Amino acid sequence: MLAKRIIPCLDVRNGKVVKGINFAGVKDIGDPVEYAEKYNKQGADELVFYDITASHEDRSLFIDTVREVAKNVFVPLTVGGGISTVNGFREILRAGADKISVNSAAVKNPQLINDASFIFGSQCVVVGIDAKRTDAGNFTVCINGGRIDTGIELTQWVREIQKRGAGEICLNSIDADGTKAGFDIEMLRAVCNEAAIPVIASGGGGDLSHFTDVFAKTNASAALAASLFHFGELTVEDVKQELIRKGNINVRYR
Repeated sequence: MLAKRIIPCLDVRNGKVVKGINFAGVKDIGDPVEYAEKYNKQGADELVFYDITASHEDRSLFIDTVREVAKNVFVPLTVGGGISTVNGFREILRAGADKISVNSAAVKNPQLINDASFIFGSQCVVVGIDAKRTDAGNFTVCINGGRIDTGIELTQWVREIQKRGAGEICLNSIDADGTKAGFDIEMLRAVCNEAAIPVIASGGGGDLSHFTDVFAKTNASAALAASLFHFGELTVEDVKQELIRKGNINVRYR
């Protein structure tokens, strides 16, 4: 059985790692290369970087950051944020990224998944999905940072992106995100039951038991977290030790 992965996620603006709550109060918290090196030493299986800068002028600074991280850290690097064309894929992959994550751009232009997987290989294409529970009890896909509900049923979208060539799904529960009350097990089960590709759980991780639960109760391949790691509440090593000790879960551990 493949080892489960633990993935720190870093939002980057103007060359700095930042953190905010619900897209407000965003502040610099450190240097991305330093954070990446720290997580590499802790045993992170991968790293995810999101460019949250809106201006085109600052895009080159983000690409320089990706290049510098790729030179200093030797774990797979996934990069997302504002990438909406094949040329955007090419530019970031040339800077040293291993995978590209697309979210709203994939919903607005699903052909991008086909084109990118054909040119670069499906292993390079991660489709991020922000989803939430409806009053009827099912799940719908949202875009633009979760602010617009597309009305697309979640499992329908999962089936479509697989057919188009996505190599991985990063599923973020809007309902669970930021609550630290645990990953959305029900949503993850719905997606994992449809997915023949790896699924990364995102949103809601708040303590060690939540990581054990997500792997014990779903077929998720990986779990992603941000502030828990950034502010030192947990380390990647803490999580992996707990998974081995309490859950008897297969992880890469060094």
